[in-house]
Amino acid sequence: MDIPPTEASIRRALKRASDGKAIDADEASALLAAEGALLDELLAIAGGVRDAGLREVGRPGIVTYSKKVFIPLTRLCRDRCHYCTFATVPHRLPAAFLERDEVLAIAREGAAQGCKEALFTLGDRPEERWPAARQWLDERGYDSTLDYVRSCAIAVLEETGLLPHLNPGVLGWAELQRLKPVAPSMGMMLETTATRLWSEPGGPHYGSPDKEPAVRLRVLDDAGRVGVPFTTGILIGIGETRAERADAIFAMRRTAREYGHIQEVIIQNFRAKPDTAMRGMPDAELRELAATVAVARVILGPRARLQAPPNLIAGEYDLLLRAGIDDWGGVSPVTPDHVNPESPWPQIELLRQMSAASGFALRERLTIYPEYLRRGAEGWLDPRLAAHVAALADPDGLAREDAMPSGLPWQEPDDAFGGGRTDLFATIDTEGRTGDRRGDFDSVYGDWDEVASHLTPAPASRGEHIGTDVLAGLKLAAEAPADLLLPEHEDKAMALFQADGSALDELARIADDLRRQVNGDDVTYVVNRNINFSNVCYVGCRFCAFAQRERDADAYRLSVEQVADRAEEAWRDGATEVCMQGGIDPKMPITAYADLVRAVKQRVPGMHVHAFSPMEIVTGAAKAGVPVRDWLTELRDAGLDTIPGTAAEILDDDVRWVLTKGKLPAATWIDVVTTAHQVGIRSSSTMMYGHVDHPRQWLGHFRVLAGVQDVTGGFTEFVALPFIHTNAPIYLAGIARPGPTRRENRVVHAMARILLHGRIDNIQCSWVKLGDEGTIAMLNGGCNDLGGTLMEETISRMAGSEHGSARTVAELKELAAAAGRPAVQRTTVYGRH
Repeated sequence: MDIPPTEASIRRALKRASDGKAIDADEASALLAAEGALLDELLAIAGGVRDAGLREVGRPGIVTYSKKVFIPLTRLCRDRCHYCTFATVPHRLPAAFLERDEVLAIAREGAAQGCKEALFTLGDRPEERWPAARQWLDERGYDSTLDYVRSCAIAVLEETGLLPHLNPGVLGWAELQRLKPVAPSMGMMLETTATRLWSEPGGPHYGSPDKEPAVRLRVLDDAGRVGVPFTTGILIGIGETRAERADAIFAMRRTAREYGHIQEVIIQNFRAKPDTAMRGMPDAELRELAATVAVARVILGPRARLQAPPNLIAGEYDLLLRAGIDDWGGVSPVTPDHVNPESPWPQIELLRQMSAASGFALRERLTIYPEYLRRGAEGWLDPRLAAHVAALADPDGLAREDAMPSGLPWQEPDDAFGGGRTDLFATIDTEGRTGDRRGDFDSVYGDWDEVASHLTPAPASRGEHIGTDVLAGLKLAAEAPADLLLPEHEDKAMALFQADGSALDELARIADDLRRQVNGDDVTYVVNRNINFSNVCYVGCRFCAFAQRERDADAYRLSVEQVADRAEEAWRDGATEVCMQGGIDPKMPITAYADLVRAVKQRVPGMHVHAFSPMEIVTGAAKAGVPVRDWLTELRDAGLDTIPGTAAEILDDDVRWVLTKGKLPAATWIDVVTTAHQVGIRSSSTMMYGHVDHPRQWLGHFRVLAGVQDVTGGFTEFVALPFIHTNAPIYLAGIARPGPTRRENRVVHAMARILLHGRIDNIQCSWVKLGDEGTIAMLNGGCNDLGGTLMEETISRMAGSEHGSARTVAELKELAAAAGRPAVQRTTVYGRH
């Protein structure tokens, strides 16, 4: 229940907002109750914040709208929102979905009237509730509603030139990846963060799995991780308190700051509709709407684009403009608002007049906002959409109002792939990198304060019990090593991760005894060449110093021919393997991955191709619009032999979302690697440690690897990768620690041997990251493999590793000899050469 704030508390909050100071949740809640003169003061403050933001982006006095058509692809939904008239049941519809021709007919009519946006609105996953929806999709060869959305979006682009804006509801990271190439923008209303409105009987979202606030917040974050220009917003007046309303606004601000992807926020007022469970509930008052818009403007700041639907405000255009909006949303001269059919759109000319009466010029915009369009090449806009958007855009990034859309092919540009600092693999050792950070350091990784707020502290140790636990752990490590992965022995495993002094020496001795049992005394190595074919990447991994913007001085792309040349050079120098990985380059053609493999195999048929991280694989499959299994099968048939198990970092999403921003979730990594093993492509496994992680997460990571190996048996080795901090953005921002200690390196390598005993036989240490002294120590503490000669290594060297980028066979043999062991050449999959 809302307790009205005092006038004094409202005035205090107004004073802080007027002085430009940040307001907290209690102050925001108080401001939401402002009325009369206090409300007028709040609106004036919010309007000033909005005006400052418009001046900053070079369009003072401009309010925007999007000329659109509304495509209700399906009105079936698995949710049961108690205020919704859009969702219905199958027997009330002529068909479960609009046919493709019906979709195109709507889009063509819009194009003929100069519309530029095709707003796809639909219910969440109707096939999971309604057999009629499942049958309709099956009969037309679609696996899911989202597959059909993707197909229709491509058809609209190619047949009409309208720009799709997709609102398909709750999406996962991989689904957002799959839809991003067909739409310049997407959206989903947060609606509220009040969990009780979803969980309690009688609540507006009760019985609606997709309306759980935690689920919807995850979608907002995943959209940011994928780099989708995203629309979200709240629905006010559905039973939430003022405090809950303020909480939702702060939640949107958090994700916007962390990922920078929220291109607009909608503040929408509830309107009761007949034939719904909430038909008797009063509409949200326009005073409430204005106050909420104003508070959202104050909280979200001048750079936020803020919208209120013009057909739901009873003609109070001036009130909402005073409150701080700068956008009227989508307005259609062709189709009704299918979500609010009782409220027709205003005529665009009337909207222009009402805006002018309040001192604003009305301009048409595109579905992707100018700030994201200008940075489209940085990963915000798929290259296959660039021509469609450019055909409709003014130089300032808004819409060219006289442009008439027409269909264009949805295809990759014909630009040649290659160029830049292609000698970086060699000059990184002689000239170094141009600077210690990429040019967009302050923006690409998100707000560092928000990132730091997600750090999870290491759990407290067992204190006085740790000595006993270490002794018990050492005993179990010697007798039944893999049992340390079992939950009942977690305290022992955790104690061993903290081992030091003589206990650490004993741990390393046990690990080395196990190594001797499994591998003998031979130290193995492979003669290989690393080929990083592009370092252009906009994923924004916060630990990565390798990725560059396209225009950065150190950026490069290798052509297919250059990669084949390097593979041939390696073969002549005795290499049996090339390891190929690159950045997630938005301009890399879909066909390039298979083309690279074929080119190497055609040039050097006997070369083993070890290529493409799980992140590259899932991104390539998403861009191609095919399942990961099909994508991997195509690569295998092209000649791909094995894949690196990189992009794992720590397989715990609490760590990953701090460390990587946009990289694939742990579950997706597991799915990609498992699928690769199932189609006959083996992989390595890895763990990068010593940054924002702690030992309990290491233990969880080893459990995940063991679980995958139990199912597939496809891992060839485990590689421990110490974090190189020197040029890593997350370290430069003061969040990560400066890599693991020597003690931690010994512990992780020894525990890898012990915990994975009986599952993964080969434990590799990285001379690139550890140096000679560290490598020798690891060879005496459980490791049997040195990795490869590499011939070139750019990723660790860009991060600041000081141990070179290539080793000769003689140098690797010297390393092994220093550890008192012979060195033997192997193949990629650990056969003897």
